[in-house]
Amino acid sequence: MRVAIAGAGLAGLSCAKYLADCGHTPIVIERENVLGGKVAAWQDEEGDWYETGLHVFFGAYPNMLQLLGELGISDRLQWKKHAMLFNMPGQGGKLSKFDFPDGLPAPLNGIVAILSNNDMLTWEEKIKFGIGLLPAIIKGQTYVEEMDKYSFAEWLQHQGVPERVEKEVFIAMAKALNFINPDQISATVVLTALNRFLQEKEGSKMAFLDGAPPERLCQPIVDYFTAKGGEVRMQTALRKIELNADGTVKHFLVGRPGEDSYALEADVYVSALPVDPLKLMLPEAWQQQAYFQQLDGLEGVPVINLHLWFDRKLTDIDNVLFSRSPILSVYADMSNTCKEYADPDRSMLELVLAPAAEWISKSEQEIVDVAIAELAKIFPEQIPHKAKLIKSKVVKTPRSVYKATPGCQSHRPAQETPIANFFLTGDFTMQRYLASMEGAVLSGKLTAQTIDRQISLNRSAGNTSNPTDQAPSSSFSENIGKTTAAKNPA
Repeated sequence: MRVAIAGAGLAGLSCAKYLADCGHTPIVIERENVLGGKVAAWQDEEGDWYETGLHVFFGAYPNMLQLLGELGISDRLQWKKHAMLFNMPGQGGKLSKFDFPDGLPAPLNGIVAILSNNDMLTWEEKIKFGIGLLPAIIKGQTYVEEMDKYSFAEWLQHQGVPERVEKEVFIAMAKALNFINPDQISATVVLTALNRFLQEKEGSKMAFLDGAPPERLCQPIVDYFTAKGGEVRMQTALRKIELNADGTVKHFLVGRPGEDSYALEADVYVSALPVDPLKLMLPEAWQQQAYFQQLDGLEGVPVINLHLWFDRKLTDIDNVLFSRSPILSVYADMSNTCKEYADPDRSMLELVLAPAAEWISKSEQEIVDVAIAELAKIFPEQIPHKAKLIKSKVVKTPRSVYKATPGCQSHRPAQETPIANFFLTGDFTMQRYLASMEGAVLSGKLTAQTIDRQISLNRSAGNTSNPTDQAPSSSFSENIGKTTAAKNPA
């Protein structure tokens, strides 16, 4: 069966990979000249890479880790010391650490990490926060999803957790998870992350790829499914979804820049577009359907990623850092954390500016200037007097992952739509890992599963009129149906 997929981000590529495992033929189109979507990256004239974001992998990413294992590239993840590092504002670059001991199981290792940190929270605050977390730990994901009616700040207040806990720890964490503050982010998002971190021994352990995501992650996925007969057409945009008289998809109207459109015909069609461009592409005949109207409650959040190259080393820390700055969420010295970007003499800091709504329209120079001013508080002995900025890159994404505000869960669609031969994939679709690389990979897998299951049901029912009725596919459960628990990362 031919499946046309619009979008070569992680969700679209994952969907193509798992469809190919089932014996189907994916044809992926991508309007840009680089793979990856929200994990795209480019090389400048000097050969240095710059990315759309600071892409961090967690031990609590079972579907991502399974995918890497199936591709034979698990060794491309560079695992860091199991710790969470926070800058201490106004203390000359001092770091506060939450160290997770290796010899303890979850959640004891997380409890010890919290209790042994005396820089950020008092004992009374730790105890009240721990008591507040008990319902999420005991009741599990059902409770976590019910808390979508609250912002995380509201949830903390309802649980009697002191306000200082939010300011000391969770402003940084909320911005790292969804690029917005605790008073905006749904409690479900933060509680989902905390649950995974506390219930899985190495759930919060972090890793970086050993190079740029398009080359080190996306291209191996493409190589995998094209070897099975699939196809990728770069710089080919979806221009229109043409319909049959019954409202099903007739074909995708696609084209390369400066060229005429042509019909891409398939048996099944998948949108792997982000939610904002998807809404613009919906045919008028679909727009009044409740399923598609629910998408109006979702929109992408603006994100700015900065890359700053300095003429000397600013730090030797090989991990992610939470800046606790009003506008910088997380950062890392990629010359330490990434094999391909390694430099023993110079630093390349990659930083996420968030919240970015008021900065997205600013000039690149204004953004760099404010970032340097914030970094001067983190590296007061180096910036601005000793360390010289060699060059910078600013990557703006006006609409990135969906903005996970309270109530958004009810707007997230299933992968199966009311249109018989049209499906959705993307981290905004309903899956437990929310807006993340793990969510994108899982959504792609779920979409492939849904398509393959529908084909099998149609065949079993003897349906010969449905556009997805084709020759029998291999059993999805035999190929990819199991979301295996990831082994503890090395």
